[in-house]
Amino acid sequence: MRTTYRMRAGRFLGIPAAGLMLLGVAAVLWGVGVPTAGVAVFGGLGGLVVLAGLWILLRPPVLLKLGSDDVQVRGLRTPWSDVTEVARTASTQGEAVVLRTRKEEHSVLIPVQWLAPGQVDKLEADLRDRLNQANGYTIWDGTAAEPADPAE
Repeated sequence: MRTTYRMRAGRFLGIPAAGLMLLGVAAVLWGVGVPTAGVAVFGGLGGLVVLAGLWILLRPPVLLKLGSDDVQVRGLRTPWSDVTEVARTASTQGEAVVLRTRKEEHSVLIPVQWLAPGQVDKLEADLRDRLNQANGYTIWDGTAAEPADPAE
């Protein structure tokens, strides 16, 4: 089963805003009396940018996909067998979730600010669960296992 995490939609508010600015420029050009062709170019381009921006806000780009065999972060596929640890770290993008691999230079960073606020803890728990499943670990509940054959 694959779990998909998308980028925070708020990161892309500038796209429809730029389209609205182009529509504003078209309105000003129309008001000034520029030929219809110039107004149509700015109006058409502005409309397309607004529509594209709204589409991106409704369906933000995929940040990562968690599968049973691998994890894909921004298109980079890493098998769970190569991942050794999931932790938080500081990065140039602020706080990030890091997937440390067997080769330190291949570690994967997922900036926390790129995710929706409620998804960070869920992501970390999901990553740890998938890593545990891949390595055959179980989470210790603090109790001792019942002996199969108690000593007498």
